[in-house]
Amino acid sequence: MELNDLQAQRAAKLERLRTAGIDPFPTRATPTHRVGEVLAHFDDLAASAISLTLAGRIVGARRVMGKIAFAHIEDGSGMLQLWISRADLGETWFERFRDELDTFDIIQASGTLRRTKTGEPSLFVTAITLLAKAINPPPEKWAGLQDVEERQRQRYLDLIVNHEVRETFRARARAITAMRRVLDAQGFLEVETPVLQPIYGGAAARPFTTFHNTLGQSLYLRIATELYLKRLIVGGFPGVYEIGKNFRNEGVDRSHNPEFTMMECYLAYADYNAMMSLVEELMREMAIAATGAPRACYQGQEIDFGRPWARIAMADAIAERTGIDIREVVTLGALNEAIAEAGLKLERKPTWGKQVDELFSEYVQPFLVQPTFIIDYPVELSPLAKRKPDQPNFTERFEAFAVGMELGNAFTELNDPFDQEQRFLEQGRDFAAGDEEAHQMDRDFLNALMYGMPPTGGLGMGIDRIMMVLADRPNIREVILFPHMRKREE
Repeated sequence: MELNDLQAQRAAKLERLRTAGIDPFPTRATPTHRVGEVLAHFDDLAASAISLTLAGRIVGARRVMGKIAFAHIEDGSGMLQLWISRADLGETWFERFRDELDTFDIIQASGTLRRTKTGEPSLFVTAITLLAKAINPPPEKWAGLQDVEERQRQRYLDLIVNHEVRETFRARARAITAMRRVLDAQGFLEVETPVLQPIYGGAAARPFTTFHNTLGQSLYLRIATELYLKRLIVGGFPGVYEIGKNFRNEGVDRSHNPEFTMMECYLAYADYNAMMSLVEELMREMAIAATGAPRACYQGQEIDFGRPWARIAMADAIAERTGIDIREVVTLGALNEAIAEAGLKLERKPTWGKQVDELFSEYVQPFLVQPTFIIDYPVELSPLAKRKPDQPNFTERFEAFAVGMELGNAFTELNDPFDQEQRFLEQGRDFAAGDEEAHQMDRDFLNALMYGMPPTGGLGMGIDRIMMVLADRPNIREVILFPHMRKREE
């Protein structure tokens, strides 16, 4: 590979070490402690005067002052100073540390613990082993990699130099563990469903398409797990959930990534009211796990997940913000006339349902800052949700919002196979009218419903967006370890 000047200098040091009989990439390391453990029990370990061994990456500036040198190593659990003397380490390895080792090299250091004259906890080193020679040097601004796009392209480097980024992903892991804990405690069974599907469904989205050579069959990366999970409810499981990746062939912006993590769960003999209670409990416990409290500070504003969420019907929310009552303007033409009369600027959509969704997205959603359930969506927007008994043009569906973002979507699930078939047919007509995200006909799912599915509540929650709120990150790429990036111009 081609090396720049700094890389070439480090590679030359590597070769000199090899010539001296030093393996710069040995097979094993033998640390006796983690740095975090040492820091937590430093005085007791220092008093015992035992020799211990730590392993980690050299970080920060290396300082060599005559016969004494200082450096810090970091192993993911903490950072500790190394105090290195020519007398204790020996002439040969002291010179190797001075001349051949660099910041970012990974080493193993043995010695005893003491505090320096200034009181800093330190390992007084008696032996060093090189574990991995770093050919790439730190970024020019050692205090942190600042270029956002470069950080996301080189997440490994971002994690090395920006410790707060590590904490974001530790918080994410804690939040997902809390989510599992709540669901497991309520009797849900964690399952896995296909990622490659012959028919995509469960959401309104365009899929990624691939081809199975042996079967000679087009397949789709799943856009949702819904239809397979409901098949399991039909099969007799009382409650199931899956946490996994979904894929949607859509635009990329601050709250959308083509590959994202969802939790979907389904509970027999429940409805969307039960799912609202579940969302409140999940978000409270996830917030506590991630932040230590049932609240989060997002872009300077406190978001409280510890109290009951507001519940507002979609039609009422739109009417309050725009003056348009979607219960009265029930055709696309009438709706567009009302939009024009109200002087609202909106992108034109091919169907009434899509236009309602656009109206809501532009004039209602940005103002839903505190946790809110928007309930009772039109049938046209909810092909898999059960109709409201007293309002058959609307469904028992809600979406969960905070900080102007949708965090979750839930239904009282449609279990009438004949109604479901008609919804699929209507979606097919929408597809023919130009709606590329319309739901596809799934005959096997209809066949499953023909065996009978109990009244069921279903819920999907976007873990990436939830973590945007809990970690105070305004862009979804900041909470995904390896987000999709546009191909770099060569």
